[in-house]
Amino acid sequence: MSTNSKITESNIHLLEDFPTPAYQQWREVAEKTLNGANLDENLVSDTYEGIRLQPLYRLEDIKKYPFLSTLPGNFPYLRGTNEIGNQHEPWKVSQELTYSDPEEFNQAVRNDLEKGQTMLHLVLDEKRWIDPLDQEKVNSRGVIIASLQDIHKAFKDINTEEVPIYIEPGISGFPFFATFMAHIIQQNQSPKRVRGCIGIDPIGQLVQKGDLPFSINQAYNMMAEITKWSMKHSPELKTIVVKTHPYHNAGGNAVQELAFAIATGLEYLRTMENHQISIDDVAMRIGFSFSIGSNLFMEIAKFRAARMLWARIVKELGGNDTSQKMFIHARTCVWTKTIHDPYVNILRGTIEAFGGIIGGVNSLHVSPFDEAIGPPNEFSRRIARNTQLILENEANLSKVTDPAGGSWYIETLTYSLAEKAWELFQQIENLGGMYNSLIDGFPQETVAATAEDRMNKIKSRNEKIVGTNIFPNLDENPWGTDVNIEQVQTRGKNDELNNINHLNSNVESALLQDLLEKFTKNNSIENAIQAVKAGVTMDELLQAMCVTTNMNPSVRRFNFHRAAEPFESLREHAEKYKHKIGYLPKVFVAKIGPVSTYKHHADFVTEFLKVGGFQVSQHEEYQSNSEALHAFQSSKSNIVVILCKEEKFPEVVPSLAKRLKQCKSDVTILLAGYPPTDDRERYMKEGVDDFIHSKINFYEKLVTLQIKGGIRECTK
Repeated sequence: MSTNSKITESNIHLLEDFPTPAYQQWREVAEKTLNGANLDENLVSDTYEGIRLQPLYRLEDIKKYPFLSTLPGNFPYLRGTNEIGNQHEPWKVSQELTYSDPEEFNQAVRNDLEKGQTMLHLVLDEKRWIDPLDQEKVNSRGVIIASLQDIHKAFKDINTEEVPIYIEPGISGFPFFATFMAHIIQQNQSPKRVRGCIGIDPIGQLVQKGDLPFSINQAYNMMAEITKWSMKHSPELKTIVVKTHPYHNAGGNAVQELAFAIATGLEYLRTMENHQISIDDVAMRIGFSFSIGSNLFMEIAKFRAARMLWARIVKELGGNDTSQKMFIHARTCVWTKTIHDPYVNILRGTIEAFGGIIGGVNSLHVSPFDEAIGPPNEFSRRIARNTQLILENEANLSKVTDPAGGSWYIETLTYSLAEKAWELFQQIENLGGMYNSLIDGFPQETVAATAEDRMNKIKSRNEKIVGTNIFPNLDENPWGTDVNIEQVQTRGKNDELNNINHLNSNVESALLQDLLEKFTKNNSIENAIQAVKAGVTMDELLQAMCVTTNMNPSVRRFNFHRAAEPFESLREHAEKYKHKIGYLPKVFVAKIGPVSTYKHHADFVTEFLKVGGFQVSQHEEYQSNSEALHAFQSSKSNIVVILCKEEKFPEVVPSLAKRLKQCKSDVTILLAGYPPTDDRERYMKEGVDDFIHSKINFYEKLVTLQIKGGIRECTK
């Protein structure tokens, strides 16, 4: 074809010139690339969910699945609950604001609503009760709301008829709901126009705290009362939420999150039906709150599978098309976040947010990058909020409905998750439902097993955490916070003391007592609202409702932690050592011969030691054992790593190890490599204490080194 020829449809037949290869042909070529190694053994990987990931997915892999031809907005809502997805209305930017002081919360939320946030998100103080006069009940991670006066401060100049809300009241759902509605009424706003969620989740609270201050039946009575009141007065408000964050942040997998979510949701449906609330009325008032992990495609599939599973359950119970639609709030998870190299958390949060949006969540919180360190400041809040705004306005993720639809990989993953989650859900049903299974300890055991598997892989660096168990930065300056937690708690406590004393001094104690007695006899929302208006605090309402009996439930607690915590503890000990001694613990690396011949091993050793907070000697190489020994004598190291080309081991290692021990008897000597058994035994007889190689448990080895190096003893 001439270079001057026009390219037209008629003279282009490029695809015809390239025959489509068969799958078996591709496998043969792929195995040649692997030098003849078996493809399945080398490229097929297993997930924590028990799913085998193939190196390649094809159309043939998804032909067996139903519902692939369904469209968005149609059962089972695989492709979303709205016909045009986010194109008509994007997901809600629902950033948590966890200022302790109500006035500071108000200032922050008004600022953020002007700068892109589209849903007001309030997390109530998480401690057991809500009385700020008791220091043990105050937690800086939530807003301290104790009375109607606090609600007035927190929601000053905010029109809840226009701004949707997402409120996490924790254990104090009923008194908060009544206090909030009293505020709405006093502000001449209409409860009917309040949109969003004030989510009651007694099972979630039981999982998070380990117990409840009232029986599960009392909790369900509160849930039913709130839901019935909302059906009449606030029809657009969700009153029940199912949270999976505790399972995720205890190390659970996506299958467990899904199964526990739908099992809990089903328990709430059945219980509310026993309180004479129809399936449709309950299902429309249930929201789900998931954590988003960093395994991108798994998270996308998780949300798609969640909608399918929930729609199936509600339909089986007779729910209509509208009530079958799942509302999903999501937050980037706590599990993946790190204290060290915290700016990497911005990248993690972006990936997690991307997965949630592609998966079709309805509202989203992106955690500030310093969440694991302390309360966020204005900068970290802004970066987190802008992450969502960039994904919407610059990445244009709201422009296409269900962009994951049709991906052979994601569709296969979605159905695999759904099938496995349904199997686990059926096991929970056989145990009598989610509540009974928690009492028996079944979810705790399954999550603990997954978490142990995860931690073993993290400690062995089969699962990597950038900046923590790989590529650590020992020169970083610790990220600080502008918020002094103790000052915030004390200020909040003192402010509330003044408020409550002033409030109660203006209300006749007899009137308060009468209203409390009336509420105690009849725990209705109306009675609670009247009591709150007269000056009754949330704590007093909750105390009046809670009858302490031996029926109050308790369960074995989940072990909540972040993935990076073991390695962060290594760095913490090293930093304490530095603070006490004046420098980081030192390791002398004896590099014998040209480093270029074993550079990969040298880089491996350096990174391994830095992960543990060790300062590695920077001398490039030594030409002889004697030169290395002389340098060691002037170092301040109690640990030595011998590095040389493997072929030089017999010549270098026995002699150098022996001379090092003669020079300093308590020195710990490591050899970079893992020679055959006979050689290892011989080297150990000459003074080598251990070996560094890629198959070790990195964490345990570094703990041992810190102990032998005197670091743990020094930092007690």
